[in-house]
Amino acid sequence: QLQLVESGGGLVQPGGSLRLSCVASGGILSPYAVGWFRQAPGKEREEIACMDGDDDTRYDDSVKGRFTISRDNPKNTMFLQMYMLKFGDTAVYSCAVGRFYYCSDHWASWGQGTPVTVSS
Repeated sequence: QLQLVESGGGLVQPGGSLRLSCVASGGILSPYAVGWFRQAPGKEREEIACMDGDDDTRYDDSVKGRFTISRDNPKNTMFLQMYMLKFGDTAVYSCAVGRFYYCSDHWASWGQGTPVTVSS
């Protein structure tokens, strides 16, 4: 069973940056799609970024141009680089590995999440 552990969350001021990491164990990320999700207080979990097995990406409009998803397959790790953070980015961020090579709505494994708080 693939296990995912996120790190890198924390408190940041508006306009600041954070880099989230997600390390996989018990399996491999490649060649599956990987994704980042977030759940803000009182809201549904939403997908914000996905990278497929060919490293093609898709982003939610709310983060496009500010967040970047990446992966390091030899290290079994994925990342989410976040720039120009806004109050509305406050949420618990989770990583996931897809069931397929391509980005879809089917996810096989989830991390526990790491909180990101944007506050002045």
